[in-house]
Amino acid sequence: MKVCIVGASGKLGRYMVQHALDRNYEVVGVCREKSVGKLDAFRGRITVVPGATDDREVIRKAVAGCQGILTVLVPWGVHGYSTGTAQAVLDSAQRDARLVFSCGWHITLDGQDVYSRRFQWMLTVFGWLGRATRFADIDDQVQACRRIFASESRWTVVRGSDLEEGESQGLPVWSRHVGDPILQSNKTRRVDFALFMVEALENDDLIHEAPAIVGRLTPSALAFRDQPEGPQKGGRR
Repeated sequence: MKVCIVGASGKLGRYMVQHALDRNYEVVGVCREKSVGKLDAFRGRITVVPGATDDREVIRKAVAGCQGILTVLVPWGVHGYSTGTAQAVLDSAQRDARLVFSCGWHITLDGQDVYSRRFQWMLTVFGWLGRATRFADIDDQVQACRRIFASESRWTVVRGSDLEEGESQGLPVWSRHVGDPILQSNKTRRVDFALFMVEALENDDLIHEAPAIVGRLTPSALAFRDQPEGPQKGGRR
């Protein structure tokens, strides 16, 4: 499989690059020109296309011939960076390509997610601070995902819990809705978030799903390990 990783130079992106190479995929990485050096560890093993990820020409060039596209939706600035990135990928990908996007728990597919007051408060505060400083716009991810959900492409939107570094715990478990008990621990290793993204490329059960994930060795995941279609299979509840 030939895959493109949009946002390859970030922490999550570099983990995805490694997971993809471990599967002997041909990898094309997209990142801002000033970040190309972060991919030096993969020099000679991947093709790097420098440029902004919301640049339609950059994306068109990078995804040509790719059967899979992994996209990190980053809400940089207040000019629709995530939305522009998502739309560029949707418009440029070949018709049967498998598209996997990353975002946070605040995205909802069907409006059935249940958020704690603390989560809602933090989202409000960080959203306001991000816009006030013009550093980031969380709502940009919301708009980007609405476009993805409306698309007829073969998409998956992976919604990550709070991330931490550390050795892999294996493939995270998931549920359709934030607020489900299995997700209560709200913690995932970043390397495993990347693993879930790459695994999703060949899991057709995740097409048109927005799985919310949590680490498979977290207390809430372990509490459900013996249930039918349980987390040990990466199953849904």
